[in-house]
Amino acid sequence: MTARILVVDDHPLTREALTGLLAQNGFDVAGEAASGEEAVERARELQPDIVLLDLSMPGMSGFEALPLVREAADGAEVVVLTASEDDDSLLQAIRRGAAGYLLKSEPPERIVDFLRGVARGEAALSGAVARRLLDQVREGKRDEVPEEIARALSARELEVLLLLDRHLSTDEIAARLFISEHTVRSHVKSLLSRLGVSSRREALEKLDAARG
Repeated sequence: MTARILVVDDHPLTREALTGLLAQNGFDVAGEAASGEEAVERARELQPDIVLLDLSMPGMSGFEALPLVREAADGAEVVVLTASEDDDSLLQAIRRGAAGYLLKSEPPERIVDFLRGVARGEAALSGAVARRLLDQVREGKRDEVPEEIARALSARELEVLLLLDRHLSTDEIAARLFISEHTVRSHVKSLLSRLGVSSRREALEKLDAARG
């Protein structure tokens, strides 16, 4: 089924270029909006599957519009398309429910590929953005656990263990780390084996015991 996309950007030439690119690559361009306020109205009216959203717009910003658009379109996936590589913008967009964060400097074919992935339920992050986000997730994590636990696990397994320690579910961990639930379960299985335990509860008990 063809994904229906709402394109939101305050620059007419940018909207024209994006709608042309998407139409040429098999997407159904449901409509356009030039502001955050209009994006919310159009999302409610058109009920798109994906909203491609700029952040810097006059009036209501993309940040403000993002959760409102998702609610108006009954949970549509919102993909930010912006020129900003600022880490604060990235994290704020993700916290507000963005399914992706793409840079306008991406080649057009990469934007198309990312959006096809979002239509399949995947997250979309430009390469440079993904690397910085992963660095932030990893930063300081090994200081939160005793060395004996940290040495036993890979960086990703450690991230999963710490999120389990915060009582996050499999689907919540998948969303936080931009991976599938199947991948989360694989990491859990691996970390249990590395720690020599047979359940998540036992893994957390071992972590608590190591912390003293």
